[in-house]
Amino acid sequence: MSTPRYPLAELASLPDDIRAKVLEVQEKAGFVPNVFLALARRPAEWRAFFAYHDALMTPETAGRESGLTKGDREMIVTTTSAANKCLYCVVAHGAILRIYEKKPLVADQVAVNYRKADITPRQMAMLDFAMKVCLHSDEVGEADFAALHAHGFSDEDIWDIASITAFFGLSNRIASFSSMMPNPEFYLMGRVPKQK
Repeated sequence: MSTPRYPLAELASLPDDIRAKVLEVQEKAGFVPNVFLALARRPAEWRAFFAYHDALMTPETAGRESGLTKGDREMIVTTTSAANKCLYCVVAHGAILRIYEKKPLVADQVAVNYRKADITPRQMAMLDFAMKVCLHSDEVGEADFAALHAHGFSDEDIWDIASITAFFGLSNRIASFSSMMPNPEFYLMGRVPKQK
């Protein structure tokens, strides 16, 4: 397994606001995802990155409504991160996708070939657009908007799809060049239903 090019920050050395956020995530997840410590080596960038991340991935916390579900957002991240060959984001966001969608197979399906995945026609249209933004954003035109409108997406929803794709294009490249590795915990999350 690859070793990260840049060492992860030590929790004790983080500025108070960043440490508090990391501890909050640890409390919720049961571990600290490596991305939080990898990016913390540059606190100003960490704050900017997670402010934009949260605005896109949890818009309700900023008082904004979105026509995308949490599962839709994670599906966009997993699919486009696979196109960008980002191991960290495919594994980490694939785990979250499995949990939100309550489908243990969906993350692998969309990462390998979303067109063969067990998803709705609406999600297929969403991913068609996300992949076009990911690989050929210069070719996006009115027909792409019309296809999404036909599935009930608003112009604001379309902005969300494109912004999530673009933001994670940045994230994918940072994770890849720095050899950021997914935490082992992500690999099993959401694959086996919890015992009741």
